[in-house]
Amino acid sequence: MLEEESSPAGERTDFTRRGVLRGALLASAGVAAGGPPGLVPFAAQAAFAAPPAAGGTDKSSMPDFNVDSSALSPDRTVHSACQFCNSNCGIEVTLKLGRILEVRGEQRDPVQAGNLCVKAPMMTEFVYNRLRLTRPLRRVSGRKGDPKSRFEPISWDEALNIIARRWLALRDAGEARAIANRTTGRLPRGTGALVSRVFALLGSPNDTDVGPVCNDAGGNALAATFGLGNFTNGYGVDGATGKEDLGSAKFLLLLGTNQAETHPVTFAHLLRNRKRTGARLVVVDPRSTPTTAHADQWIAPKPHTDFALALGMLHHIVTAKLHDKAFVDRWVLGFEELRNHLKAKGYTPEWAAGVTGVSAATIRRLAVDYATRRPAAIFCNAGISHQLGAFDTYRTLAMLAAVTGNIGVPGGGCNFMHNTWPGGLNLPSLKVATPSRGPALPVGPDTFAESILTGRPYRLKAVMTEGNPLISSANTGKVREAFAKLDFYVYTGLFMEEAAYYADIILPVCSGLEFEGVYMRRDDRAIRWQDAAVERVGQSRSDIEIWIDLAHALGRNDRRHPDSYWTDAFPAEWKSYPKLWDAFVANTPGMGGMTRDRLRSRAEPLRWPCPTTDHPGVSTLYLDHPSWYGAAESLDPANHGKRFLTPSGRIEITTPSLESRLAPSGHHALPIFYTHPEVTGANPTIAYEDRFIPNPINPAALTRPVRLGVPGSGAVHAEYPLMGMTGRPSVAHFASVTHWTPTGKRLNGIRLVQIHPSTARELGIADGDTVIVESPRGSVTGTALLDSGIRVDTVFVPNTFGPAQQVGDDYGDPRYEPANMLIDDRLHDNLSGQQAYKCFACRVRRK
Repeated sequence: MLEEESSPAGERTDFTRRGVLRGALLASAGVAAGGPPGLVPFAAQAAFAAPPAAGGTDKSSMPDFNVDSSALSPDRTVHSACQFCNSNCGIEVTLKLGRILEVRGEQRDPVQAGNLCVKAPMMTEFVYNRLRLTRPLRRVSGRKGDPKSRFEPISWDEALNIIARRWLALRDAGEARAIANRTTGRLPRGTGALVSRVFALLGSPNDTDVGPVCNDAGGNALAATFGLGNFTNGYGVDGATGKEDLGSAKFLLLLGTNQAETHPVTFAHLLRNRKRTGARLVVVDPRSTPTTAHADQWIAPKPHTDFALALGMLHHIVTAKLHDKAFVDRWVLGFEELRNHLKAKGYTPEWAAGVTGVSAATIRRLAVDYATRRPAAIFCNAGISHQLGAFDTYRTLAMLAAVTGNIGVPGGGCNFMHNTWPGGLNLPSLKVATPSRGPALPVGPDTFAESILTGRPYRLKAVMTEGNPLISSANTGKVREAFAKLDFYVYTGLFMEEAAYYADIILPVCSGLEFEGVYMRRDDRAIRWQDAAVERVGQSRSDIEIWIDLAHALGRNDRRHPDSYWTDAFPAEWKSYPKLWDAFVANTPGMGGMTRDRLRSRAEPLRWPCPTTDHPGVSTLYLDHPSWYGAAESLDPANHGKRFLTPSGRIEITTPSLESRLAPSGHHALPIFYTHPEVTGANPTIAYEDRFIPNPINPAALTRPVRLGVPGSGAVHAEYPLMGMTGRPSVAHFASVTHWTPTGKRLNGIRLVQIHPSTARELGIADGDTVIVESPRGSVTGTALLDSGIRVDTVFVPNTFGPAQQVGDDYGDPRYEPANMLIDDRLHDNLSGQQAYKCFACRVRRK
């Protein structure tokens, strides 16, 4: 069995199928150069630049003949932002007679350095796409979920009035809580604040966000430990100190994050700075990725065992006295309790080796390197968030940073990707009394299905989504059953995605180039203004406009309250995003310096918190510097003089208050190991109680208490011997929406199931075979990709594919069932609501 793979950067030279595919991806991107101008990102162009000929003359170069073409010379350039990942790239959109000519990267931003990945030009393919939804639609006939369902166009007023009447009827029947909404990351910033306002006036507590599908757990853990639930450090120069922040790290530890494909432009920034600092880069991932290709060391634990790895590292650091004693004595509460706890539980590197499959010597070396090569930065993404113990794993990683003094320093920190606006976006307080809302459903939009099918803890009857739950939710078969039985469903989106066929009403939305607003690099709280580049397609509206217009429709149809109950809370002027942004800036702590004019004038994004127009914005949270103390106090006057924004003003590993807060849910301030029951080895796992309590992390919602450390049996592996994991198919895709672009489907329209060659040999599977991956929940198909860069006991199944993605038909791509058919929705982090997408027992066979 492959226990770990370690290779210095640049030394891996084997010619694998992975390398062929990577080359094919870039080659395909290069082919786009023959199409409309601008469809090749700078990064792809650079990859194919021929080397200069002998003598220093580049004989392969040719003039750019577009420059002198009157037909292709732009008459307008618009500054906007790419919305496909958290790199938050600035883009220049050049136009001629209102048509997009080219998408270019922002050259003046030193982090971006003019770069774009393959996805940025794909925003154009949303604007010019024959499959766009252009008018509101109403279901006419067909069984819910049937692709043959028929819909007819209706006016916006008709659509919004239907929604308003259905929701108000439920409210008037005393069932306001039966109405729910789920937002998504594609929305204009601030949409969630409008949704919450509508639901407050309705009296429903179920306005949920996409966090439990993505990355809420990291923010929850950071807030519990340091006081704010945000990525702690920034990319680029800190305006307060004039020094490089994350680029100054001497050690980069990446766990569960494939940054080369998920954050390509900011990862490139780290790599450029690494040449200057000599930083050591270690990647922890069960499979090799384009990120590990740049690593000094690749460590491959079993899926879902990062918690054990972190505990083993922490044990070695505190017992070998590698911690920063001066920092701990001054700023950390609970260190002695932590040290005693780790010893008592026996969370040694040897113990961790037995769980993870990584040698104890490797774990000790990793602990020493992290503790001594300072500053050291930890980066995490969905690979940690999508685990059963996400909150507790993130808490343990936060403890690693705390005891080594790697928090509140440039180049360090806990850089856990999160999903929400930093600190929330506030609007003026409502001037009317609102109904009592009661407890929300348990966190995690996958609990929608449980509520619809079983009525526990109560039944949902009307749902609106801004995402595609038929792709993103765990146990897709169960979700299909639920949405087929849902009384009333409203889908908003760009295309007839899988979820749209279950809808009663369909609302067409704008793509990112069609509205003005801000976009956020969720990683480091960096905000960038974007101007609208093109006119709206058809009758599409922005989500901001949809929710304000829906509020006015509720006012028109409400027989219990006057129209003003709704319209006063949603001024029509807010449909102009600059006016709405002014309201956010005026009412949100820490945002006083983030005016539209200031954001528009900058080539670089501006980081929150930023309390005044002369404040540079905060790069390093908790930095012992006047700029941080001023920003902290702007968030809450009670923070005056505080470095860390916990009740004590110090880092809280354990306190009586934190322990009493977590204990009713079954968790504790000091970490207790458990993992997914479908990880091989019969490890300690989790059991859920059959009752609900208030969630201590999300107190407005309910949760089931758990028992941690319950013995696991491993019996499932008698029939399903392998461990599966899901993740992003490649750099070409972001969620499911890129599967609706020609470029996305051309480059990566085949689902490549990654299997170790020795495992494939035992199963009689050859490279390129069509295979079936089966779990106890369901099965999906794909094409076998034999690759030694994965553990022999692990299979990787790319997610975001779905059966409605008809763009692939043009390239002969199969229609696939969603990867989440394989996932058990019952297994989740009961604090953050994160679903456990990163491990499932499975078997693979040829089709």
